[in-house]
Amino acid sequence: MPKAAVVHEFKGPLTIEERPMPSPDEGQVVVRMEASGVCHTDIHAAHGDWPVKPSLPLVPGHEGVGRVVALGPEVHGGVAEGDRVAIPWLGYACGECRFCNDGRETLCERQLNSGYAIDGAYAEYAAAYGRHVVKVPDGVDSLAAAPLTCAGVTTYKAVKISGARPSMLAAVFGVGGLGHLAVQYAEITGCEVVAVDIHEDKLALARELGATHTINASEQDPVAEIKKLGGADVAVATAVSPSAFEQAYAAMARGGTLVFVGLPAQNVVHLPIFETVLNGITIKGSIVGTHHDLEEVFRLHELGRTRVAYETRRLEQVNEAFKEVEDGSAGTARLVFQF
Repeated sequence: MPKAAVVHEFKGPLTIEERPMPSPDEGQVVVRMEASGVCHTDIHAAHGDWPVKPSLPLVPGHEGVGRVVALGPEVHGGVAEGDRVAIPWLGYACGECRFCNDGRETLCERQLNSGYAIDGAYAEYAAAYGRHVVKVPDGVDSLAAAPLTCAGVTTYKAVKISGARPSMLAAVFGVGGLGHLAVQYAEITGCEVVAVDIHEDKLALARELGATHTINASEQDPVAEIKKLGGADVAVATAVSPSAFEQAYAAMARGGTLVFVGLPAQNVVHLPIFETVLNGITIKGSIVGTHHDLEEVFRLHELGRTRVAYETRRLEQVNEAFKEVEDGSAGTARLVFQF
């Protein structure tokens, strides 16, 4: 029987176990996994960190890429056996509500999230809804496609809704698995990019990927340094510390837009009302991206416009991989399970 990594107890180790081959329900396909990325959200799911906790047992994973091997009844979306597809965070949306009907399906109140509400991609085989998987172009490697399925589309959408355009100063706070892609999407828009982190290896990568300025927040005051550059017209906060969000806010230029992306466990930031009003600051929350956003992300990568920093692991190393992400020893890389 195929193997999967399973959460049986919050904050406990995941177990590798054999599970029956998934049987596709109506509208679903079965995917034989080739790669599955490790996202910090998977760790939050396994630890039960967030107010709405997943039901256990749970198979995490929402950056899965593999081949469709079986179709259930009434599969929509033009998916066929043999297609290589990605299984994203948005595992299911109703397709009927006002959010789905105007292209904002990531806000659907009936959505089901892969690796959270439904079993995900930390498995050799996974079931997914055919309407919500996304075909991966031939020119995109599966190991790169996996991080693009969440880290890529999440930061792409954040930059997209920020209003970033040529000549603006864009600040990226946190240059990890998400942030190194945010730097590239901001650079693609024509922005002058400043990257902020506390690790020199991540800042070096940011410079390689197009950042004009880098700031080590453990050695310099990022607010003062960004203000010297005129202040950030747009900022994307991908860090997991509320203080980084507050620094990003304080570094904004008048009329700037700050996009919240990272999800710190502390869940609270302190922002002033007067300065927000008087300086015309816009604050937006951005949750992943739509099916079409992910298609655009894959297209940009196929065109050679982006690069994904990743390292591979075996599924049996899942607990070690979680530790690497938590303690920062994974460095600049997004970890990807290779099947």
